[in-house]
Amino acid sequence: MHLPFELLDRIRSGSPFLSVLLDREAAFVEALPGFAVDALAAVAADSALPLAQRLRIERRRIALLVALGDLSGTYDLRRVTRTLSDFADSALHRAIVAAIEERTPGAQPVGFAAIALGKQGSHELNYSSDIDPILIYDPATLPRREHDEPVEAAVRIGKRAVELLQARDGDGYVLRVDLRLRPSPEATPIALPIDAAVSYYESAALPWERAAFIRARAVAGDVALGNRFLDSIRPFVWRRALDYGAIGEIREITRRIRDHYAQGQAFGAGYDLKRGRGGIREAEFFAQVHQLVHGGRDPTLRAPATLDALAALAAGGRITAEEAQVMADGYTLFRTIEHRLQMVDDRQTHSLPDQCEALDRVARLHGAEDGQALLDLLAPHVAAVGAVYDQLDGASVPGLPVDPQTLAGRLETLGFASGEQAARRIVDWRGGAYPALRSPAARAALEDSLPGLIAGLATASDPQAALLRLDAMLARLPSAINLFRLLEAQPALARLLSTILCHAPTLAEALARRATLLDGLIDARALEPVGTVAELATEMAARKAEGYERLLDHVRDVVNEKRFMLGVQVVAGTGDPLAVADGYARVAEAAVQVLAAATVAEFAERHGRVPDSELIVLALGRLGGGALTHASDLDLVYCFTGDFSAESDGAKPLGAVLYYNRLAQRLTAALSVQTASGPLYDVDTRLRPSGAQGPLVVSLAGFERYQREDAWTWEHMALARARPIVGSSAGRAAAAAIIARVLAGDRPDRDVAAEAVAMRTDMARHKPPAGPLDAKLAPGGLVDLEFAVHVTQLQSGQGLSPRLGDAIDALVAAGRLPRGLHDAHDFLTRLIVAMRLVAPDAQVPPETTRPILAAALGCADWDAVLVRLDAARQVVGDTWQEIANGVGDR
Repeated sequence: MHLPFELLDRIRSGSPFLSVLLDREAAFVEALPGFAVDALAAVAADSALPLAQRLRIERRRIALLVALGDLSGTYDLRRVTRTLSDFADSALHRAIVAAIEERTPGAQPVGFAAIALGKQGSHELNYSSDIDPILIYDPATLPRREHDEPVEAAVRIGKRAVELLQARDGDGYVLRVDLRLRPSPEATPIALPIDAAVSYYESAALPWERAAFIRARAVAGDVALGNRFLDSIRPFVWRRALDYGAIGEIREITRRIRDHYAQGQAFGAGYDLKRGRGGIREAEFFAQVHQLVHGGRDPTLRAPATLDALAALAAGGRITAEEAQVMADGYTLFRTIEHRLQMVDDRQTHSLPDQCEALDRVARLHGAEDGQALLDLLAPHVAAVGAVYDQLDGASVPGLPVDPQTLAGRLETLGFASGEQAARRIVDWRGGAYPALRSPAARAALEDSLPGLIAGLATASDPQAALLRLDAMLARLPSAINLFRLLEAQPALARLLSTILCHAPTLAEALARRATLLDGLIDARALEPVGTVAELATEMAARKAEGYERLLDHVRDVVNEKRFMLGVQVVAGTGDPLAVADGYARVAEAAVQVLAAATVAEFAERHGRVPDSELIVLALGRLGGGALTHASDLDLVYCFTGDFSAESDGAKPLGAVLYYNRLAQRLTAALSVQTASGPLYDVDTRLRPSGAQGPLVVSLAGFERYQREDAWTWEHMALARARPIVGSSAGRAAAAAIIARVLAGDRPDRDVAAEAVAMRTDMARHKPPAGPLDAKLAPGGLVDLEFAVHVTQLQSGQGLSPRLGDAIDALVAAGRLPRGLHDAHDFLTRLIVAMRLVAPDAQVPPETTRPILAAALGCADWDAVLVRLDAARQVVGDTWQEIANGVGDR
């Protein structure tokens, strides 16, 4: 291959190392067909040579090939670092295989693996870089001599592999190897047994060690063993409930580096491209901190390479596209210039020369006119990267005064109604008033987060009330360290928390039981609608391979988190309560489906399955209508298809009726029994045939017969919001067809309106409204609306949708109901969803909370709420009264 004169001139004048390689490997360069080659195949040395010599020849060839491709503009940064990393992987693997073969000839290279960390792990090796592997072994499978102890054999294999790579001779060296990233390197052997390594990383590892494993790969030796190790510690690296103290410590690493390398901070000659302010390390840490915060919940963010990580974070909305572009552009340029520095003499350096002549040589090697031109090229990127990273690092917030009197004055200035009372509460916290605050670590975390936390509470309309709710929450927490670290790391959450504590007792109670619910709010998408039923079911079923009990806990974790986030959407004003009600229903439907599938499978392991039969679950009430509130129970009816006289085919067979009744009991327990992860749903099965007196499960044929022959009007009204949510497509279709036929008229001939009016009168007598804002039971409320709709549906056979809004639209279009009823339905539904969060007792909320409720209802102020409520009740009341009057007139 003929090299351009301009390229040769830059190399000869700027890089003594590459000049030597050009002379030494002239035949290799001459034989190259071009740069578009398989690099590892192209540099392969004579296989007859000893491995150590082959590796050294290949290393200098790969160094030359990559440099030529880079300097010519043929290779971009990704290809440069990938090629160097691929060679390092290959060399390390061959060295381990050779070391095993030397000690145990003919043995398979199993039981010993190298885990690449750092830039090798992410395929981002420098032009002249150390590799930082961790060596692990399996004592049970490691090849060893007869009298060797496993640890002795593993250490000898590791030492020999390192020697093959980094010992220098006339042909140079292959790779510098740094084994100090292993646990406690001053006290541990260079190779660790896999079980001990897993134990260390699960229980004792430091925060920076977690960050290091973002870029970990099993690359050499027994790769399957290495992957088993990485799979075992993955939960240690990627945590759903993050220790925000760890994030602070990782950011502190950069601050210490800035201090230690102060001489390299000022941009100019001598600037440290790697450790300097606005340099490579800050671009890498910026990506890694966001990955640690969000990667436990979003596996798409776990990209090892920095450029890939930045792109994934931007695509996922975790950082802005502008931030990603600034960091990616800076990182690419810095790494490219870093490679120029290392090409000069094959030294692992990251600092620009501080002598003008040397800086000029590096600049010309890159293709710049001189050193000043190179600095001009770098300067805006250094400033931009530093500015973006500084936003992550955050400015320090002055602490709150310790003196109670001074503290009280500060709090009154911030807007607390009684600075003295608020100060007394904070003094109690500082004194360890509650178990969660009694450790020095907890009080230190409290002190760090107090300024931002109090500032957030002060933005609430009633800071004093918010402080008292927080106090009640802290009183019930077993530990508060993680909560305080979270609020310190995410100041915006302090403001959102104050809104929750001051205005949403239902959500505040949930937080008191499980403060980790706040973790979900670090994700901006938490304030967006939840996914489809299928998407939610996939998320809930993620742990099914870990066993039935673990799945129960996982479903509860997901459901409680989703319910909490949906409630926050209402309080924060980012979600329409109508959409939130639909979201609550989708979450519940997904939970029923996942737990039904798991319960059926678990039950079948012991009792088998009933041939040609399956469980069908019908949702009624609010779940059937697809509009739950935060505290809604689930109205379910269980049926089964097939022959009721059949028997299951398992080791302990049961008749079909007994089989499905026991199965349904198991499913009800799975949905309702509290586990270590908390409660799920209350399940109400009283809408089944014959009510509480009837069997829990009936055959689908029996269900149809009951509905056609024996059911009462109130049961047919309930059936108007029934829909199958569990079962095969055929099974659901059969159930839906039965429901449609009954609602269309295949049922006993009854005076629907008269029976409904009598039932509503009786209900009003026994279940009066809980308060003046009871949108359900008050006259003209949702119960009256539901009665009016269901009576009209049964009388006309029209508008037979389980969703009330759709049913109303169809009945209005048919002239059966007044036009204003749809708006009344929407307003009352929004009201009941929001009231379950801010005033579950149905009383008028405090004055400071009323603007939040008004905003949720789409009203300008509280007076507008009352006007619209009166109007909605009037429309509903008139509609229901017209039906009741029609009965009286007959």
